[in-house]
Amino acid sequence: MSDDPIRLGQFLKYTGLADTGGEAREWIQAGLVTVDGEVETRRGRQLADGMRVGVTMPDGSVREAVVGEEYDPFA
Repeated sequence: MSDDPIRLGQFLKYTGLADTGGEAREWIQAGLVTVDGEVETRRGRQLADGMRVGVTMPDGSVREAVVGEEYDPFA
């Protein structure tokens, strides 16, 4: 990534955590997404390098990605 901030909804799609913007929006509104350990309900929240984003998946598992680091959604 670059030094430019990215919005939470965009980041979820960029990493492949969410397949669509609609899916990202639903998860955020449902309180299933955290930023640095805190529930985040603002889809437009700006993220910076080093922030940790977590998603509680439908099966109950939690997947995490760090802004600015490579992420493999299949790992």
